[in-house]
Amino acid sequence: MDHNKITEVVGIAAGICTGISLLPQLIKILREKKDQGLSLFYLIVLLAGLILWIVYGLIKKDIPIVATNILSLILNIATITANTYYKKHPQQTN
Repeated sequence: MDHNKITEVVGIAAGICTGISLLPQLIKILREKKDQGLSLFYLIVLLAGLILWIVYGLIKKDIPIVATNILSLILNIATITANTYYKKHPQQTN
């Protein structure tokens, strides 16, 4: 495998790992139906960074950067939404 192909594979793998990194947290929030105490500031800063990565990827015409960061962006928005919802609507336990 040549250097460019290796670089592309490593970049796509890194993007996928980063992209799905919030998935376990999102599943936990949805399963337990409660706010997990995640820092909203952290999630907002991550959201801004992901948007900037998408813009960067568009400027560079680098589809793997755009695609993997869109995946991350969707999971981040879902995590923010679920976390905020359960913070405002705590589930009652008996």
